[in-house]
Amino acid sequence: MDLENIALWAKKKGVRVMGTGDFTHPKWFQEIKEKLEPAEQGLYKLKSGIGHPKSEIRFMLTAEISGIYSKNGKTRRVHNLVFAPSIETVEQINNKLQWIGNLKSDGRPILGIDSKQLLRIVLDADPKSVLVPAHAWTPWFSVFGSMSGFDSIQECFDEMTPHIFAIETGLSSDPAMNWRLSQLDNISLISNSDSHSLQKIVREANVFNCELSYDGIIDAIKSRDPEKFLFTIEFFPEEGRYHWSGHRNCGISQGPEQTKKNKAVCPKCGKQLTIGVLDRIEALADKNPDELNLKEKRVPYRSLIPLLEIIGAALGVGPASKAVMNEYEKLVNNLENEIYVLLEATKENIAAFSNSKIAEAITRVREKKVSLTPGYDGEYGKIKIFEEGETIKDESIQSSLF
Repeated sequence: MDLENIALWAKKKGVRVMGTGDFTHPKWFQEIKEKLEPAEQGLYKLKSGIGHPKSEIRFMLTAEISGIYSKNGKTRRVHNLVFAPSIETVEQINNKLQWIGNLKSDGRPILGIDSKQLLRIVLDADPKSVLVPAHAWTPWFSVFGSMSGFDSIQECFDEMTPHIFAIETGLSSDPAMNWRLSQLDNISLISNSDSHSLQKIVREANVFNCELSYDGIIDAIKSRDPEKFLFTIEFFPEEGRYHWSGHRNCGISQGPEQTKKNKAVCPKCGKQLTIGVLDRIEALADKNPDELNLKEKRVPYRSLIPLLEIIGAALGVGPASKAVMNEYEKLVNNLENEIYVLLEATKENIAAFSNSKIAEAITRVREKKVSLTPGYDGEYGKIKIFEEGETIKDESIQSSLF
């Protein structure tokens, strides 16, 4: 996960702008300064001689910070994203934060800092800097987290709340779930891949039609103008690790009705369940799903499954297997990139460069014809695209040509 390989895989995936992540870590920030140079306003590119000579990938300076602190008599654990418009701004932010905690300990530092105080530091460094609550519903570390969060953005940020104009939905929720809260009516919902590895880039993303610049992107997010902020790419929320409530050690997972019936207690061991995102949204929502006015100004979204996982499901093997990687490379090399394959390529073209079963699998995901077992208490959900024993006539590129 160095900058050269991130740029390489961003191209395979169909990404134009990547977050650097982790700019608070001294060694990674040093690498950012050594390998990147200014491009369009507030964005950076690889210096000449580093990575592919024709790389068009741009980087935005980003970081995630974990705050653990006490507020209103409770211990809070909140993760926040920070976007910065320049290297100089990052230096100012890091200089302040190094007095609060150890920035060398982790890519996402754990600091004893109130989210409101962090926001002040970020804005003092540069008013164009942005703070966005990360994966806003994750139980243990988020602004709305059932185990250590708040019931509202206002409760978390107090008088600084007007500076919060976006939240990150996270893997275990999608925009429709967030639309059920009136308090989020004027909040932009963004999605980021939280990659952790090169292969997981673009499992979630934001799609813009705006000026290629820091200001252009931030303005598109703020305005929620459907001409500029086209849509977000989302996990099916059931696939996220905290969609349902449950207890991993006991193998117990359940939806909101069962959780309410059992009073959030594990029926096996008697301890409290980890309350999942769906339950938490049910607790805070003031709109029913069937009451949502779909004509309201909202950024639409597309639910997708990463291409490597789809190919793995079609071939009946793990997404990291050699067979999957071979099919993946064929598709992204011949059909532009992963996003194009998932969203736009015709079924016939996909089959021509892979096979009919992979083409059928991608089509079913587009049409949401998949079954998912919800994730819970840190366990990813399970995807099912084909039924047991189902066969799809396999037409290789040769038979397609004949």
